[in-house]
Amino acid sequence: MTDDRPGAALLRLVAVMDTLRVSCPWDARQTHESLAPHLLEECYEALDALESGDPAAFRDELGDVLLQVVFHARIAAEAADGTGYTIDDVAEGIVAKLIRRHPHVFADVTVSGPEEVKRNWDAIKAAERAEAAGAPVSVLDTVPFGQPALSLAAQLQRRAERAGVPADLAGRPARSAGTPARSARRWSCAASDRAGWPNGTVSSTETGAPAASARSAALIASQFRLTSSGPETVTSANTWGWRRISLATMPSATSSMV
Repeated sequence: MTDDRPGAALLRLVAVMDTLRVSCPWDARQTHESLAPHLLEECYEALDALESGDPAAFRDELGDVLLQVVFHARIAAEAADGTGYTIDDVAEGIVAKLIRRHPHVFADVTVSGPEEVKRNWDAIKAAERAEAAGAPVSVLDTVPFGQPALSLAAQLQRRAERAGVPADLAGRPARSAGTPARSARRWSCAASDRAGWPNGTVSSTETGAPAASARSAALIASQFRLTSSGPETVTSANTWGWRRISLATMPSATSSMV
């Protein structure tokens, strides 16, 4: 008899993955690291299917993304050093997070609309991270600096907007702060003119980095510090050739919105 309960097919997927991990030589030798490219590729393929307007193709690609989640969880379950977790742990984690961040549904909080829901989500998220870190956290925490330059700049701008940075700062022209002897282009941030803070700069060791993206990232970098100990260098590699983001001393107060 077929089990038609919602989620029943997910249990079958977990069972199939368990079998493949034991019986298939290719599946058995995979690691988190070897699967990492597939995790990224499947997400891009799902987005491409979504943009194509083909619901069936999108459904299939979502299945491939789901496979990556189940596969990684199966590998993690084999860890013998106490760091392992199962697919149930993954599911329980997201269930708990959704309940915590929707107090207007699962508690007695009242909201006026979607915008307040989003503000509450951000505030709860920031509080969770501050509690986990035991100290105030930076607005740039958890930003993956290894992503392509344009998406990095867009994410940095979104973080800044949520923290109250005026949106019009991103449109101000950047001033070149580099020297002819340097092959890298360095972009200083116009926001420092307004706030009187030292410039944050984005350096490209390849000439292909788009200036607009560099200016945007420099803008956000100049608004918020990453650490309280002074300048920090974050190395990243991506399709546009960005290699380093150097942050000068930032304002003393970090944003609580992350």
